[in-house]
Amino acid sequence: MFKVYKKEIEVAGKKISLETGKVARQADGAIIAKSGETVILATVVGAKKVNPDIDYFPLSVNYQEKYYAGGKIPGGYFKREARPTESETLISRLIDRPIRPLFPDEFKNEVQVLPTVISYDKENQPDILAITASSAALAISGMPFMGPVGASRVGFVDGEYILNPSKTELENSSLDLVVAGTKDAVLMVESEANGLTEEEMLNAVKFGHEGFVPVVEMIEELAKECRKPEWIVEKKDLSEIKEKLELTFTDDLKKAFATKDKQDRSNQISEITDKAKKLYEENENYTDLDVNSQLKSLEKFIVRTDILEKKKRIDGRGLSDVRAISCEVGILPRTHGSALFTRGETQAIVVATLGTSDDEQRLESLDGQHRERFMLHYNFPPFSVGETGRIGTGRREIGHGKLAWRAINSSLPSKDSFPYTFRIVSEITESNGSSSMATVCGTSLALMDAGVPIKEPVAGIAMGLIKEGDDFSVLSDILGDEDHLGDMDFKVAGTKDGITSLQMDIKITGITFEIMEQALNQAKDGRVHILGEMNKALSVSRDDVGKHTPKMEQVNVDKKDIAAVIGKGGATIREIVEKSGAKVDVNDEGVVTVAAPDEESRNIAMQMIKDITAKAEINKIYKGKVMKIMEFGAFVNFLGKQDGLVHISELADKRVGKVTDVVKEGDEVKVKVIGFDRGKVKLSMKQAVE
Repeated sequence: MFKVYKKEIEVAGKKISLETGKVARQADGAIIAKSGETVILATVVGAKKVNPDIDYFPLSVNYQEKYYAGGKIPGGYFKREARPTESETLISRLIDRPIRPLFPDEFKNEVQVLPTVISYDKENQPDILAITASSAALAISGMPFMGPVGASRVGFVDGEYILNPSKTELENSSLDLVVAGTKDAVLMVESEANGLTEEEMLNAVKFGHEGFVPVVEMIEELAKECRKPEWIVEKKDLSEIKEKLELTFTDDLKKAFATKDKQDRSNQISEITDKAKKLYEENENYTDLDVNSQLKSLEKFIVRTDILEKKKRIDGRGLSDVRAISCEVGILPRTHGSALFTRGETQAIVVATLGTSDDEQRLESLDGQHRERFMLHYNFPPFSVGETGRIGTGRREIGHGKLAWRAINSSLPSKDSFPYTFRIVSEITESNGSSSMATVCGTSLALMDAGVPIKEPVAGIAMGLIKEGDDFSVLSDILGDEDHLGDMDFKVAGTKDGITSLQMDIKITGITFEIMEQALNQAKDGRVHILGEMNKALSVSRDDVGKHTPKMEQVNVDKKDIAAVIGKGGATIREIVEKSGAKVDVNDEGVVTVAAPDEESRNIAMQMIKDITAKAEINKIYKGKVMKIMEFGAFVNFLGKQDGLVHISELADKRVGKVTDVVKEGDEVKVKVIGFDRGKVKLSMKQAVE
C-alpha cells in the first residue's frame, strides 16, 4: 500500500531519520523527521497557477507545536491550540529565512510550508529538526528549490564547541547559535551569546556549518530516489523593457540616489516609476509589474555599481562610516527609565518599566509552564516610514523584539541581586536602516536611566554587503535601500569587549568566511564608536531607581521562620501589608521580597519582618510590651512576636510584693535577656536599668 523511502544518519552522537511515502501523500512534499523521540511532520504544497497581480514570492511558513506531542492538554477555556505563540512565530521565521533566497526570482507561485511537532522528548529540540524536515519536503517536491539546506545548533562550554546540544547542555553554555545553509554556503545565523569574541563567533559558525553538511547530503540522496517531476517555470523576456528603461531613466535614477534625504529620494523614485509605467500603459504585452521589476533591477545596478567602483554610498558616507548619532535619557518624567536614540533617519523612543514578580510573564509551552522576568516589546508604526498601514503586532515586530532581547539579556543583573521584573517598550518613530539595532542601543540607555545595574552598556549595528564576482564591499550602518538592494543583512550587538547577539541573513551563495570575518571586525569598530556616543548621554547605571519606581528589597530568613512570617492562615503577612502598604512575597527557600510604593513603606515592612525573625541575644537589651501578668512574674513581648518571662525577682532592684506593684498590662518596658530555659527566654527589667 505504501512505498516508503527512508534515510538515516548519525550527527553528534544522535540519530536523525527522514521518511516519506506513508503520511500526507497528497501534499507536494511530506517528510517525517525523527531525532530521539522528537518527531516532526513537515509538508509543502505549492499553487499550480500564479496570481498575475503579485510581484513577490508568496511563501508562508507556519511552524506548529501540538500539545499532545508532549502529553499535555492546552490551558485556557477552549482547550485547543489557538493563535501561534511567540516561540512558534520565531521558529517559523527561522525556517523561512534560509529557504526563501533559494527560489528563483521568476517563481511567484504561492508556497505553504507546514512543519508540525507531533512528538517531543524535551531534550532534542524541534527547531533544528523542523528546518531539516522542511528543507527535505521542498527538495522532493519538484519545485524549483535550489537547496537543500541543513541546520545546526552550536553551544560553547569551557572553551569547547558542542554540536546540537541538548536543553540540559545549553543551560551551562555561553552561546546558543543556530546556523543554516547549503552544503557550500551559510545563509542564516541567529544567536545569543555571553560576550564572545569575533573569532569565537566566526569559529562557531564554521563549526555549525561543518556539522550540518552530512545532513544536506542525506537529503540529496533521498531526493534522488523520490523527487517528483520538476515544475516548469516560465521566464518572460523583458529585455526590451530593460533596454528602454536604461536609456530613458538611468540619469534620473542616478540623480535620485545622489539625494541624501530619504523622503526626497523616495519622491523622486516614485515620479520616475509613474513615468516608466506610462511608457507601456497601452502595451498589452507587458504589465505594470513587468515594468516595475525591470526598474528595480536598474535601481539595484546603479546603487551597487557606485558602491563597488566608486566606494560611494547613497548618502555620501564612506563604507565604514556610521551616521550621526544623538542620545538623550530621562525624556519622560513619569516613567521609570527612558531614552531617545537617533541614528541618521532612524529613531526609537525606548521606555523601561520595573515591576515585581507578580508582573512576570507566564508562558506555556511543550516544556511546561515557566515565567519570564525580562520582556522587550518592539513597535513599528507605519508613520515611522511616512506611510499609512495596519497597526498591530506581526512577525516582524516579534522577530525584531526578540533579536534586541537576546542582545541585552546577558547583561542584566541576576534576580538575587536585583529582584525586579523588566519590561522594555521600543517605539520606532523613524526608520531608515536597522531599527532593531536602534532598539538595542535605546534599551541599554533606558535601563541605565532606570537604575538597573547592567553589567556593561550594549550597542548594535547593521552591516551590509555588495558583491559581484570576486569584488565586494562591506558596509557599516546600512540604510534601508542598501539592505533591500544588497546581498547581506548582518546585525551584530554587544559590549565594547564581546558579542551578545548575532543575526545574519545571506541573499547569495558566494559569501566566504573571509568576508564574514571582515564584516565582524568592521562591525566591532562601528559598535565601539556607537558606545562612545551613547556614553556621552549616560555611561553607567544610575545609583538608585527613580522616585516613581517601586522600592524593592529582599531578605533571606531561616526556613523555620517562614511560618512565622506568614502567620496562621496568612494573618501575619496580611498585617504587614496593611500596616506598611507594601507587597510581601515569601518563597519556599525563605526569600522574602518586599515591594513598596516608597522607601518609608518598604522600611516599615522590612522592620516588621526583621522583628518577627530576629533571634534573642544574651545580655542584649530590648524594648518590649507587658502582655500578661502572673503571680510569679510578667510576660513581655519583644522582637515582634517573641515573648519572654520577667520573674518577679527580676522586676526591680528591691523586694516586690506583687507584680502589679511594678507593671501592668500594656506597659512599655526595657528588658535584658539573661538566659534561656528549654527554649523559653528569661528576661530582667532590673538588670536592663542597671
